[in-house]
Amino acid sequence: MGLRESNLEKLDGGVYDVLIVGGGINGAVCASALSTMGARVALIDRGDFAGETSQESSNLVWGGIKYLETAEIGLVRKLCVSRNKLLRTYPSSVKEVRFFATLERGFRRHRLTLVLGALLYWVLGSFRTRAPRMLSLERIGIEESVIDPTNAVGGFEYSDAYLVDNDARFVFNFVRAAIDHGAIIANYVESLGATHEEDGTWVTRARDHQTGREIAIRSRVLLNACGPWVDERNTGDAQQTDHRHVFSKGVHLIVDRVTPHDRVLTFFADDGRLFFVIPLGTKSCIGTTDTRVERLPATVTDDDRRFILDNVNKRLRLERPLTEADIIAERCGVRPLAVDPGGSSRDEGDWTSLSRKHAIEVDGDARHISIFGGKLTDCLNVGEEVAEIVGELGVELPYRRMPWYGEPPDQVREEYFHQARLMGLDAMTAPESSEPLSTRLWRRYAESALRLLEDIRHDPAMAEVLVKGTEYIRAEIHHAARREMITRLEDFLRRRSKIALIERTETIRQAPGLHEACHILFGDEAEQRMAEYFGTGDERGRDQRTG
Repeated sequence: MGLRESNLEKLDGGVYDVLIVGGGINGAVCASALSTMGARVALIDRGDFAGETSQESSNLVWGGIKYLETAEIGLVRKLCVSRNKLLRTYPSSVKEVRFFATLERGFRRHRLTLVLGALLYWVLGSFRTRAPRMLSLERIGIEESVIDPTNAVGGFEYSDAYLVDNDARFVFNFVRAAIDHGAIIANYVESLGATHEEDGTWVTRARDHQTGREIAIRSRVLLNACGPWVDERNTGDAQQTDHRHVFSKGVHLIVDRVTPHDRVLTFFADDGRLFFVIPLGTKSCIGTTDTRVERLPATVTDDDRRFILDNVNKRLRLERPLTEADIIAERCGVRPLAVDPGGSSRDEGDWTSLSRKHAIEVDGDARHISIFGGKLTDCLNVGEEVAEIVGELGVELPYRRMPWYGEPPDQVREEYFHQARLMGLDAMTAPESSEPLSTRLWRRYAESALRLLEDIRHDPAMAEVLVKGTEYIRAEIHHAARREMITRLEDFLRRRSKIALIERTETIRQAPGLHEACHILFGDEAEQRMAEYFGTGDERGRDQRTG
């Protein structure tokens, strides 16, 4: 019996301190925080972990420099502190990156004003990053020849942070940490509705999407962390809240790398919004859009593609303009923007001014919690705040002061790299990227990377790249099969790894080693899972283009 099946048995009939519905970034950090602190935690998601908004970000971990324009100094300071905490506690996963901003003639703000804003941003960030600097047109041409200076007046450079791997991988690591601390978690399990019993407990009916089986999960506290679907889930559970969401669609296109430099090219698009060209391994991630949507899920339209391609072609000097044929993959998600009580006039009018700050609403009598809005940068604060609330609702947290986030202690890291050097790990396989294999494994698996070293010692073939054209070695596929609750091929290709973000569907289909990888992951169901992934034609679900 696999981990997921075992957890399903435990969910049915158990009584938990907290049931979390939703396995995106908010649900994942809450599960990690509460389970580490000693609560008995369960978590379900109707899809895969980080399968919706949390897999569609720009991979940026930023302090919200754009909110300076609306004078939300307190929010910017809070987000900068959160960004700095992630930089400090996840040094392998969250890295400082320079933003190379180019300004055009006639922009609504003078260049000096923006440079002063970048200086204020640096101050609000406690000088944690490199200092900003002003850029002349000549300096821009020297450092980034790909930028078209025709309509530019200069620019400036400042720092923020980004995720080296994909956002969904970062989210899953919180899920895995929660499992390691005893949380009972399962993906592809949908809440069908919850009722609050007379004895004060919640009974949540749920269905396993894989088998159709229905189960009942009992909990003292019910936490709604369904991201954009929080309002829908609360309606199903007969919960009325003061907050609600409006949705902004953001689209990114992924193309072959347009600049060799590991920096974010930053512009102001034709609609005045920040517009980025972001490094993503050997690719570039370009966007974003900002479109009000009423229905979920959001989809990429021809207008979205045209907007992004027109804006990037207008601002870069490329050998030839980018076209739809150059698009390798697409990311499309919604920003769930929290509307405060009484905020109807604002969201119906200037809804673009709504920030991504989160709001947590509590029904103390029913012991029900809803999380609205939020962003990956602020995730640790969400975990801390929810733990405080759960404690106030009467759940005992015996290990309240136990550290629940961050990479393992330095001595564990040193031991791992010492063993990797003794093995000659980085010389055992031809590099698929400029980054050493030992560094990649530590960033993705932290302490669990020691287990991968053990597998490679026993069988050196475990260090071979299995799916040709990617960075992923055979040992990683075995590790994923054991510990990462992979239920469908998309879970691995799109979320535990970033293969589906950087390779076209046909390239993946024809990759030597893919069949072996699927047999490792799914055993006798390998062919079925491959047919499910390649045969559905669900372009949005896979964020893929065949080209």
